[in-house]
Amino acid sequence: MIQEFKDFIAKGNVMDMAVGIIIGAAFTAIVTSMVDDLITPIISLFTGGIDFSGLGIRLSEGEDGAVFAYGNFIMALINFLIIAWVVFMLVKMVNRVKAAAEKPEEAAPEVETGPSELDVLLEIRDSLAKK
Repeated sequence: MIQEFKDFIAKGNVMDMAVGIIIGAAFTAIVTSMVDDLITPIISLFTGGIDFSGLGIRLSEGEDGAVFAYGNFIMALINFLIIAWVVFMLVKMVNRVKAAAEKPEEAAPEVETGPSELDVLLEIRDSLAKK
């Protein structure tokens, strides 16, 4: 069982996934800051200073009453769209770099080199057969 676990962990896919998760966690902090500190103030500027996270409908009375907080959902949706856009752009850039790296060099035009070795041997054979 331990050997199977070692084999599983040693696979490249597992290590790639671990690196992706770590980078994703760090990337989440960057995107959250970008949304909270840059995007939301710009959106609030165009919407008259509305802070989406505070939007909601109180469903019951009192401080501890239930709130239908659709503003938080709007913020989560904005976060998702920004993250999706950034990931799309990164994937597009990586695919472009891969395509450029895999691009075969332009094939040189074929130059006629004359008859092949087999053609010459067949010609010699036919010539000897006629004699």
